[in-house]
Amino acid sequence: MTPAVAAYLARRQYPMSKTDLEDLVEEVLIIVWRRLDDIPQGAEIPWSIGVARNVRRNAVRKLYNGQAATDQLRPATATASAEDSYLADEGVRSALAALHDDDRDLLLLHFWDGLRADEIAVILGISANAAAVRLSRAQERFRHHFEVSNVG
Repeated sequence: MTPAVAAYLARRQYPMSKTDLEDLVEEVLIIVWRRLDDIPQGAEIPWSIGVARNVRRNAVRKLYNGQAATDQLRPATATASAEDSYLADEGVRSALAALHDDDRDLLLLHFWDGLRADEIAVILGISANAAAVRLSRAQERFRHHFEVSNVG
């Protein structure tokens, strides 16, 4: 479980530093340990990734709120995300950037992390059918943005 959680967080590290990654993994493991009885049988990894997703979102929110409060800009030397490093096709990169964060997360969980809709449902705390519908809609929005970015 730990390698899957650490890999998920590492791929979505930006805009945080590498040292923050260890803290996030530790926080996820503490939460998982405290809630062992809440973990669905057979869905340990998706459930843990769902916790990691929420921990990361909270950490990023805290980071941005702190920056806004102190009027500091993000350093120009910030490390790009793994997705940016490996997405060579500008059309794909542009289409992903045009998506809402939730759609981008769904698509990356499915295609990058290889999770099925039922596993994504555990992460998001929704039904498998709702996850499949959201994934389908996110794919449609991606296709639209991809076609628009490749027209010009």
